[in-house]
Amino acid sequence: MRPAPDDPGLDSRHAQVRRVLAWVLVFNIAVVIAKLLAGVLTHTLSVVAEAAHSSVDALNHILALALARVAARAPDEQHPYGHAKFETLGALGIVAFLSITVFELVSRAVGRLIGDGVAPRATAAVVLVMAASAGISFFVSRYEARRGRELRSELLIADAAHTRSDMYASLAVLAGLGLISAGYEWADGAVTLLVAALIARAGWSILKTTIPILVDERAVEPRTIRHLALDTAGVDDCYDVRSRGREGEIFAELTIAVSGKLSVEAAHKIADDV
Repeated sequence: MRPAPDDPGLDSRHAQVRRVLAWVLVFNIAVVIAKLLAGVLTHTLSVVAEAAHSSVDALNHILALALARVAARAPDEQHPYGHAKFETLGALGIVAFLSITVFELVSRAVGRLIGDGVAPRATAAVVLVMAASAGISFFVSRYEARRGRELRSELLIADAAHTRSDMYASLAVLAGLGLISAGYEWADGAVTLLVAALIARAGWSILKTTIPILVDERAVEPRTIRHLALDTAGVDDCYDVRSRGREGEIFAELTIAVSGKLSVEAAHKIADDV
C-alpha cells in the first residue's frame, strides 16, 4: 500500500516540496530584514518580536530544506520503510523553535509592560512595513497550504500554519501601532503577548498533525483493509490487521487464511492479489 522505492513520482514530489520551501524562504528573508530595521529604528518591541517570529520561520525553512532532501532518499538497509518521517520530524522541529520564540517574547513583553525600555514610536514607515508583511504572509500561506495538500506534505502544511500565524501577528501589531500612536504605550507589550499566543497556537496545531504519524497511530480502519482482503478471490479470512503512515504512503500488515488444499504457488498468488 505504498509507492515502489524507485517510483519516479516520489522524487518529483520531494523536489517540488523543496522548490516551494526555497521560494517561501526568499520571501521570509526579505520580510525579516524589513521588520527588524523598522522595529529597531522605532524601538517598537512588538515589531521586533514579529521580526524574531519571521526569522525563526526562515531558519525553519533552511532546516526543512535539508530534511526534505533526506526524506527524498530511497529505502535502504537501515531504513527499510524509507526516510519520509524525516520530513515529519522537520515539522516537529518547527514546534521546538516556536517554543523558544514564545518564551523570549513573553519575557520581553512582561518587561515592557512594567516600564522597561525606550518608549515605542508608531511611524508611517513601520506601519507600511507591517501592512506589507501581512499581505505577503497571506498570499504565501495560501500558496504553501495548497501545495502542501497537493503534495501530501506535512512539512509544507505545518509551515503554512506558521506563516499564517505570522499574518495574524502582523495584523495584531498593526492594531497595536494604532494604539501606540494614540498614546497607549502599554499596547506594545500587550500586542507582543498576543503574538506569542498566536505562535503557541500554531505550534499546537502542528503537534496535533505530526505526533500521530511519529507514534505510528493507525492510518486506516482495520475493517476497511479486512473488507478489501476478503473481496479478493481465494481469501477465506483476514485478521491481525495493522496500519501506519500517512496519506499517500501507508504501510499495512495483515494475515490472511486460504484453503489448505492450495499449492504454495497458488497461495502466494492470492497474497500478491491482496
